Amino acid sequence: QITLVMGNRNQLQWDLPALDSFELNRAIYRIPTRQFRETRDEFIELLDLQDLVRKPVRNLSLGERMKVEIAASLLQRPQVLYLDEPTIGLDVTMQARIRSFIAEYNRRHDATVLLTSHYMADVEALCKRVIVIHHGHLLFDGSLADLVARFAAFKTIGVTLEDTSADLSRYGEIMSVDSDRVTLRVPKT
Repeated sequence: QITLVMGNRNQLQWDLPALDSFELNRAIYRIPTRQFRETRDEFIELLDLQDLVRKPVRNLSLGERMKVEIAASLLQRPQVLYLDEPTIGLDVTMQARIRSFIAEYNRRHDATVLLTSHYMADVEALCKRVIVIHHGHLLFDGSLADLVARFAAFKTIGVTLEDTSADLSRYGEIMSVDSDRVTLRVPKT
């Protein structure tokens, strides 16, 4: 089973409470009643939706609506999640909650998550493997650490000095000094 969540699109019925849209999804996807109730209640608790699911969707803030959208899209317990900018337009706190929920869903249900995001915090929190595509061309496929190492304009190096009076600022920005050890941020050339 596959689901798609887009940060700027709605699947919920605008004038109805989210619970009614959840029921509609239950019928569409033929989710067994017991499984539906367990999953719905789990998501309501994990995403703190208790006060939101009875309000018409039009009365929810963007962040509240995004939480409810994600819950609705996962009710059938899909094994593959396509998440297109799931934290777009959300404040930092709400972004963190959404990321945490997605990571928890991934752990509980062993789901594959395909994420598109301009927010590196999303990528750092949710991705073991990163693929960068630019105008349809694959630029990178690997770990986040390898991506940073390949594309960063700077690198950080540590130097242990015999002569602590040496001026290293001409080589780069001094990030920290600890006794005879200096950490520098230097241009990657």
